[in-house]
Order: sequence, then structure tokens, then C-alpha cells
Amino acid sequence: MISLAGRDIIHGWGKFLLTGVGLGLLIGVTLSMAGVYRGMVDDAQALLDNSGADLWVVQKDTLGPYAEPSSLNEDTKRSVRAMQGVERAAGVTYLTMQIAYRGRDVRVMVVGADMSRMGEPGQPKHLIAGRQIVRGHYEAVADVKTGFAIGDTVQVRRNKYRIVGLTSRMVSSGGDPMLFLTLKDAQQAQFQKDSDAIIQQRARTDASPILNPPGNPAVATAVNVAQTGNTNVNAILVAIKPGADADSIAADIRRWQRMTVYTHAQMQEILVEKLIANSARQIGMFLVILAIVSAAIVAFMIYTMTIGKIREIAVLKLIGTRNRTISWMILQQALGLGLIGFVVGKIAATLWAPFFPKYILLLPSDSMLGFAIVMVICTLASFLAIQAALKVDPAEAIGG
Repeated sequence: MISLAGRDIIHGWGKFLLTGVGLGLLIGVTLSMAGVYRGMVDDAQALLDNSGADLWVVQKDTLGPYAEPSSLNEDTKRSVRAMQGVERAAGVTYLTMQIAYRGRDVRVMVVGADMSRMGEPGQPKHLIAGRQIVRGHYEAVADVKTGFAIGDTVQVRRNKYRIVGLTSRMVSSGGDPMLFLTLKDAQQAQFQKDSDAIIQQRARTDASPILNPPGNPAVATAVNVAQTGNTNVNAILVAIKPGADADSIAADIRRWQRMTVYTHAQMQEILVEKLIANSARQIGMFLVILAIVSAAIVAFMIYTMTIGKIREIAVLKLIGTRNRTISWMILQQALGLGLIGFVVGKIAATLWAPFFPKYILLLPSDSMLGFAIVMVICTLASFLAIQAALKVDPAEAIGG
């Protein structure tokens, strides 16, 4: 039996190959979109794992510190640390900002961590070069994704910090690389007002009979202290003792400290189900649209190739070829086009993934699922061409 699929592909291999490459680039974009979502989930997981925390103590009735703003006093860590089952507790601040570096802006998450003792939750992990922060001020550890190098000086608000160490995969839930400072430096960057704002506020305080009552300078002094410094943190990261029950400790903290507490599983749910849920829906819509476009391309290509060989199909019918055989030949073309497209798409997605600004995680399971979906799409797209072929009259083989 003559292989109509193989014969037609060989006869018009250039057009078939170019169509396969075009379809492959589209499939590559689809795999990349799925990889972006997987990367977002992996970034969120890395954020939680690298924090070194088992519990997150945040401002009451908030989803902080990642999904919502949260602010509580740093002294809260002392009462939390005294709770049964708690091994370590440390305050941490998070501030996403732009930093000017060698003529370009680098978006980073500035993390203020307690560096007074090694091993405290929130400290940078996975150092690949340099050292940890050992001075009380003006030293920083950066993720390699920032592009910073050891010895570089970067400016955060009014102060300059020297990069003394580099880490890897220390990113925010949005994929922004982290820049670690001491907690005091980060508090100053996040909460302290600039000099002009302090002078203006002091003038308002002096002019206000409520904030500056006659004969009671203590009120004004307290206001001035609040303007020039801040001991707030965004969360208290808690590491529990080995064998301790996180849910039980979290319940005790909620009861006695009147704070909102999240376990690792609860914080993961907040990040995945709430923080990146909208992005996931957008990516899902793009995947559906790309699947429809891919199906349209395959259907158009296979239908065009089938219509172009009506006489050959009529001859096959005239010599007694069954409809099932003709349908299988057309289906072979569609599946062959899908196979070429998937191979090209997988190679393209793998090659361009490292150059994306967002982290793309290409999982083998997603590739296998993508291959199955491509084959299904190609099968469905071939139905139109198969119907056209089955309607061919054998008499057309001897027609004029």
C-alpha cells in the first residue's frame, strides 16, 4: 500500500517542515508559560524554605508579611521566644525597592535579618561566595541574580552598603532577588523619615497644642523619638524545637500573645492560593488561547494539503482503498506535524528559558502532558481534512 502521508510529506517537505517549526515556536511559548507558573510556585516555596522559619508571627488579622503589610514591635520576639516549644525567634523586615547600579535599576527585596547570632531565622543561606554579615552596619549579602559582585557598593536610601557575600535562589515570591542587611539598617531604610520630613514634622509638633501641650515636654520628646527611629518589624520568624508540634505552638501564641500566626503549610497556601492565584488564572487563559491557535494552524495546514491531492485520493478510492486507510494516512500527517512541532518547541523553550527575566521551571511531567495534549489537538484538527477526503468521488480520478 502506498503511504500517502510519507509521499506527500516528501513531496512538499519544505512547507511541511516550516509549518512544523512555526507550530513548534508556538508550542515553545506554551511550555514557557506553564514553566513561568511552575517557577512562581517554586519561588514561593524557596522563599519559605530559605527563611528557616516554622511559624510566622504577624500583625493580627493580616495575611502578612508577604501578601499584606504587617507591622509589629520587635520586642514581641522576647515573649514569643519564651513560649514552650520555641527554639529561636527573630524579627525580620521586607521592603521591595529599586536600587541604582551601574547605570541601571535593579529591583530587589531588601531583607532585614537579625545577625546578632548565627543561625537565627531569616539569615541568608546558600552562600556561594564571600561571607556572612559580621559588622553591625553597612554590609550586605546579595543574591547572584542582582548582578552585584563582592566588593561592590550599593546605596539603599541614604546609606551605602558593601557587598560581602553572594547567595543563590534567595528570591521573593515574585522572583525579585534579595539583598540582606542587618535588621537595624533595614529598619532605618524602611521606617525612618528623611531629614526634611523630620524637620517639618517637628515644626508641626511645636505648633500643635495637642502634640505639644504647655508644661509637658515629655509628649513632644516621645513624638521626636518616633520620628527619628523605629523598632518595628514586619514579622517574627519562629523556629521550633525538634519534635515539637507547630500547630500546637501556633495556637498557644495566638491565645496568649494575641497575634496572628501561620504555619508553613498555611503560609504556603497564602502564597500559592492568594498571592499568585490571579497570575495563575491569566496564564491559564493564555494556555487555552495558544491551544486554540495551535489547533487552527494544524487544521488549516492538513486541510490545505488534503485538498491539494483530491485526485490522488480519488484514485485510491477507485482501486478499492478503504476509508479507514485514507483516514489513517491523513491522521499520520497531522501527528507527524505535531511531533515535529513539539520537538522544536521543547528545544526552543529549553534554550530561551535562562534568558527570561522570570524563573522558568520546565518539569518533565509538564512536557509529557504537553506532548499528549499536542497529539490530541492534532488528532482533532485532522477531522476536517478527513471529512473532506471521505467526500471525494472516485469518479474524479478519471474526470477532466
